[in-house]
Amino acid sequence: MEWWTHLWLNEGFATWVSYLAADRFFPEWNVWIQFLEESTTGFRLDALAGSHPIEVDVNHVDEIDEIFDAISYRKGAAVIRMLQSYLGAEIFQKSLAAYIKRFAYSNAKTEDLWAALEEGSGEPVKTLMHSWTKQQGYPVVSVKLKDGKLELEQTQFLSSGSEGVGQWVVPITLCCCSYSVQQKFLFRGKQDDFNLSGLVECQKKDDFWIKLNVDQTGFYRVSYDEELASRLRHAVETNILSAADRYGVLDDTYALCMAGKQKLVTLLHLIAAYKNETEYTVLAHAINTSLSIYEMMAVAAPEELVNMKKFLIDFLEPFAQRVGWDAKSGEGHLNALLRGTLLSALAELGHQSTIDEAVRRFNVFLEDRETPLLPPDVRKAAYVALMQTVNKSNKSGYESLLKIYRETDLSQEKVRVLGSLASSPDPDVVREALNFLLSSEVRNQDCIFVLRGVTAAAHEVAWTWLKENWDYIAETFTGHLLTYFITVTVSPLATDEKGDEAEEFFKSRTKASIARTVKQSIERVRIKAKWVMSTKGEADLGNVLKELAHKH
Repeated sequence: MEWWTHLWLNEGFATWVSYLAADRFFPEWNVWIQFLEESTTGFRLDALAGSHPIEVDVNHVDEIDEIFDAISYRKGAAVIRMLQSYLGAEIFQKSLAAYIKRFAYSNAKTEDLWAALEEGSGEPVKTLMHSWTKQQGYPVVSVKLKDGKLELEQTQFLSSGSEGVGQWVVPITLCCCSYSVQQKFLFRGKQDDFNLSGLVECQKKDDFWIKLNVDQTGFYRVSYDEELASRLRHAVETNILSAADRYGVLDDTYALCMAGKQKLVTLLHLIAAYKNETEYTVLAHAINTSLSIYEMMAVAAPEELVNMKKFLIDFLEPFAQRVGWDAKSGEGHLNALLRGTLLSALAELGHQSTIDEAVRRFNVFLEDRETPLLPPDVRKAAYVALMQTVNKSNKSGYESLLKIYRETDLSQEKVRVLGSLASSPDPDVVREALNFLLSSEVRNQDCIFVLRGVTAAAHEVAWTWLKENWDYIAETFTGHLLTYFITVTVSPLATDEKGDEAEEFFKSRTKASIARTVKQSIERVRIKAKWVMSTKGEADLGNVLKELAHKH
């Protein structure tokens, strides 16, 4: 790259190519579906007012560190994927080869890449891509079907629900009732109507559905009107959509709900539609989404938590029964990943039989580290479950985990223990785990695992702890590690009071190297606080939860 401004040409590309290569050698791994987790991280950051464009003008060396983030890497990779799938893999590769040849042994900037791709494809690549790399953010495309015409409108999507001013050239892909016929076109305006061939015929079918952003290759969100949304929900339930599209429908609805653009009850009904999900990445996303709703509800509507818990446990239990605690012969690696994710989630939700089984297996493991009862895949889940039984007056589980931590020389095992220590529901125990991470027993780079494990109930404990230990932390940790402390402790807070507190606290403590992180984290607190308020205003939430919780 010619200068740091073009950093993403290295990093975004490297991220994208790593998936491309893995997919080429191991198509059965379905890595492009897992890539959606990368895009989602990019989406989350880029929906903040405090985000930045892919290309940031870097004027000072201190600013470089903070642009090594999800925008350069993940959004960068996602827009490359969007362009490649729009132009077609063959044209893209030929143009890329020409670009690499042309700039061999020299430096290049973003414009050089666009020029090569434009030459090779005859498409307006430069105009198209400028809208994605030069301005921050991305659009949400709203879709209505009226008199056989598709009405599209784009606005900048912000998690706060505010209206942004950005406008993009959006490469739209869509399919209708089947994946065999797909259409693609560039949507350039603020709004436009499209007469699409075959739409009217398709619309007459009983199982009619329409999906934009096929296989989620585009870096934009889609908001459907009620009729189209309920058709899609049915397509999810009957497993007609591809796994990537099932992921996308859920992720878009969740983001729109958080921004106050859709109701929480719509999202809950949608989650229920995933009860027959077969793909690991999609189900893991449904689990993470559910836990994040649960966390928000603890602040917004604690009186609804009993029903919410019942709904989620009933949703997850059949999956857990299918995968069980023990690996089955011939199962894929994704099943092994799913097992851990499912059991951890059930433990966090306080599901008693999961916790009992985990403790039983853990006690055997404590006596015999070679036991087949607790293989590495489920160990973290068992540790998290064990920590649910730990409180100030009974800390034996916590002590046993520390014993394992001290006795093992496997760094993977150490990381598993660290990631579980702060998951006790007792604030005193969480505080102790946080103090432990500052001890000489934990390597600096491993501290993030403890922080990441702090559960919903203890976010405020972690925030208080950060303030008390700030001087030491700011002195001891630098770069990414320091920004991580801020992101993980501040972002999960969910009231405006906490937002004010954080603003006040960092007013006199912000250096250039953490300024962007502080701003983004406080913005996330404000967004959650808004989501809490809009949830409080949903009159039918209680009834819908009751109905969902007692469906069986």
